[in-house]
Amino acid sequence: MTLQATIESIGHIITPYKTISDCPRNINPEGPLCKIVIKDDLRDGLLGLSVGQKILILYWFEQVERALLRQHSRRSGELKGIFALRTPNRCNPIGAAVLPIEKIEDGIISVRGLDCLDGTPLIDIKPAKSGE
Repeated sequence: MTLQATIESIGHIITPYKTISDCPRNINPEGPLCKIVIKDDLRDGLLGLSVGQKILILYWFEQVERALLRQHSRRSGELKGIFALRTPNRCNPIGAAVLPIEKIEDGIISVRGLDCLDGTPLIDIKPAKSGE
């Protein structure tokens, strides 16, 4: 079955990372401050979010190899399938992070430690369940 879907970004992410080699291997809640910028016409959707609350952030990795199905783990060097790794190289390069909100101001959510390039398209934000 082939699924045809259209995903529109709801904003973008500001990080200190300009190249893939600059990006960390994974999210780090104690990493650098990152900003999630929501499009102006969608800012009302932030109502109810609060500082300290954990959110699930979904974003679209760019500059990745979408046809790659196996690669060597950066940690162990072992050859593994992409579904066994947190690599950004994926058929559908969707990144996900659960992080606490540091600040919300003027349609911008601040969090720490995202693992994506500056300017990465934002797909969605959802409240994270406690314990995630």
